[in-house]
Amino acid sequence: MLLPFTSLRMVLLRTTLAFLLCCLPTIAFAQLATVEHLAKPGFWPTRVNRPTDEFVGQAVCAKCHAQIAAVQKTTAMAQSLASAPEALQTHPSLTFRSGRYAYAINTSGSQSVYTVTDGDHQLSALLAWAFGNGQVGQSYLYENDRRWYEARTSYFGSIDQLHFTPGRALASPQDLEEAMSRPVNNSDVMRCFKCHATGVTSDRIVSTDNLFLGISCEACHGPGGKHVAEMQAEILAAGGAVDEKEQKFIFNPALLTPNDSVDFCGGCHGTWWDVQLAGKEQRTNVLLSPPYRLVGSKCWGKGDARLTCIACHDPHAPRERRPEFYDSKCLACHVSSGSVTADHPGKPCPAGSPKCVSCHMPKIEVPGFHHAFPDHRIRIVRTGDPFPD
Repeated sequence: MLLPFTSLRMVLLRTTLAFLLCCLPTIAFAQLATVEHLAKPGFWPTRVNRPTDEFVGQAVCAKCHAQIAAVQKTTAMAQSLASAPEALQTHPSLTFRSGRYAYAINTSGSQSVYTVTDGDHQLSALLAWAFGNGQVGQSYLYENDRRWYEARTSYFGSIDQLHFTPGRALASPQDLEEAMSRPVNNSDVMRCFKCHATGVTSDRIVSTDNLFLGISCEACHGPGGKHVAEMQAEILAAGGAVDEKEQKFIFNPALLTPNDSVDFCGGCHGTWWDVQLAGKEQRTNVLLSPPYRLVGSKCWGKGDARLTCIACHDPHAPRERRPEFYDSKCLACHVSSGSVTADHPGKPCPAGSPKCVSCHMPKIEVPGFHHAFPDHRIRIVRTGDPFPD
């Protein structure tokens, strides 16, 4: 996603949007860039500058929402950030070689030591943070002399070893320092934490003292302090449980319009406009921006609640990986046979085969990630067709 803009940058953004609106498809009128959403009042993912004490943490939410909280803790989103030594306990010794450079991460106890050598000289650093749970990939940050660095190598679950961090491979590093890592400015570091942690309260200073690791309740529902206080007061006054339908002082993303719902997830996964403004390489969009791909689908139209991210993916549970699970989602819009109707405007599939997504959302290998990802641009895929964007 893009970071909140200064006033000047917002002017430039609006000018760019106005120009692109004249050149791009009508879908542009339905979606917004994340910076546009953040400029509006109210909660939105990655919004910062909230007092730290407004966040209560998942343990407090679980007192009333025990079942949802317990399951959500098992999701990849909940495990998207950890201290490097904790994350690497199951892989205490990792190595990788490229040309004359040898990379290693050795973890013991509370330390993960990252080492790079060219055979003559060696550099080492203590890894601080691991981003990603490792099922697909896991990247690492460390700090040295008050500066942040991204390790040049990452762990990939599909190959069960280290390899170059996506987009960071260098054919001929200038020196050992460049071969080891790349400096990361404060804005980029904050962008990492805002989409991998909960309770980030500043976009200027990297402070990890009070945030909650991973994406938990308040990352999507907003700070829960006022909500908890209000509900506790009502429970005390009523002498027992009370009805939470009014959603007092808490945000419920389920009530968003289809367009806003997809943009909401796009706060971290990339909205249609985020991708247009960032100019990401096409195939990288398949992984990094499923909302962008989704709204480019013919069946998206002007937006349909049956086709939003949360219509297929329960954000409180691990992602369902069985392709046949999604057949019922497709049949919420498509008729299985016969003529289309007002409620089911989607034509029947001529093949009539189960596992719809296997054909209409093909998995595509994204360079550098060692993994094939389902393309959320829902379509009829024909052999020899160019990659659509």
